[in-house]
Amino acid sequence: MTVLAALGLLHLCVSAGASRPVRNPGGPGDVSASISASTTLPNGTAVAYRGSSVSLRCSAASSPSQRLTWTFAGASSSNGSLASSSGPSLDFRMDQVQPNAQGVYSCVAANAVSNQTANSSAELLVYYVPDGHPECMWVPSVNYSHVQLVCSWSGAYPAPELRWRDEAQDPAQDPAQVADSLSLTLNASLLSDGQTVRCTGRHQLLGPGEERTCSFTFRSPYPEGEPLATALEATSVTLTCREVSSVPPADTTWRRGQQQDVIVPGSKYVLSEDGPALKLTILNVSQDDQGVYFCRSQNALAVRELEVYLTVKTSSAYTGAAIGLFIAALIAALAVVVAKTLYASRHRICLGGGFEQIEEDRAEVLSLVDSDDEQLFQDAVPQLPPVTPDPQTTLVQIHRIPSSDHEDAETAEASWQQLEDTEQTDEPEDLVTF
Repeated sequence: MTVLAALGLLHLCVSAGASRPVRNPGGPGDVSASISASTTLPNGTAVAYRGSSVSLRCSAASSPSQRLTWTFAGASSSNGSLASSSGPSLDFRMDQVQPNAQGVYSCVAANAVSNQTANSSAELLVYYVPDGHPECMWVPSVNYSHVQLVCSWSGAYPAPELRWRDEAQDPAQDPAQVADSLSLTLNASLLSDGQTVRCTGRHQLLGPGEERTCSFTFRSPYPEGEPLATALEATSVTLTCREVSSVPPADTTWRRGQQQDVIVPGSKYVLSEDGPALKLTILNVSQDDQGVYFCRSQNALAVRELEVYLTVKTSSAYTGAAIGLFIAALIAALAVVVAKTLYASRHRICLGGGFEQIEEDRAEVLSLVDSDDEQLFQDAVPQLPPVTPDPQTTLVQIHRIPSSDHEDAETAEASWQQLEDTEQTDEPEDLVTF
């Protein structure tokens, strides 16, 4: 009995030892999630700058084993699990952080035996500033008594600080606002041509004194075009006006007459735009369409007008003008032909019989006579003034005589020859008289 009792006791002890677990499962506990970023806010939120790197670390205590997982919840569509592993800790790194990485990161620890879970979370903010400048815009309005401007600088986090500033005033007096956009309303009576209004944007990621700007420089309208236009009756004509200088853009319209009645498109008038050009086409032009037209441009600064005068001509006027041009061209051509003919015949006209007789009638004959023969010519020519008698003086007289007195001409030539002979022999002092 003693042996049997001992064996039974041993069996009970062995059975009891086999059914008892080695260790009770515990945890997870002490779950920790941390983010190492560019900076940390006072509330513990991590802040990273766009393009920087971020490190995440997750740790927990669980028995006998655990599984750690990083999850993300943010505004982007990439929510879900980022990384997972078994062990006491899990590290995860992100490079070139972009704005879509902003959100809440959670470290989830799960006990592999009891399937119990625990988590810890950390928030990450991504600061960034746009590469471009703010955009200055105007709000269209039919009321020219004021101008409304809007400065918008979207794509920055956190929101930038915007400020409208008139460069002619003290910048310290202009209010600033932290927002993505800022509007400004100006009274048109206070605006002037060439005045500049600037919007300045600042952000904490920009360096000290660094800012981004956009601006408006107000300009009065100045419509341009041809001041005169001509059209043929029963045809069409197009008047063109361009206005590109006004800031803010001017409202440009076509008007007619001294009363400047607004032209309404219809079967008579067609209005069209070609870029900055506003065109007015008048169909089936008549005499009633002749007159003055105005291209009128207006913005908050001023009103400017281009005056265009349209002249309408009938077809008969064009016919008369064409005939006149033809006749003028014909006369000019005839004059050229006559001039060329006269020029080609210039030698024959100058030396021919037509002028020869005239030259003979007006021929001048040089008569050289000795003082002893002077009496021969006293009846034919006027007497010369008296001179001192000198036997060695030779008188030279030029007389205009009819061309028919050929014999006298021959006598004059003989006298000239005699004079030359006398000069060669006696060399007297000659007295030449005319």
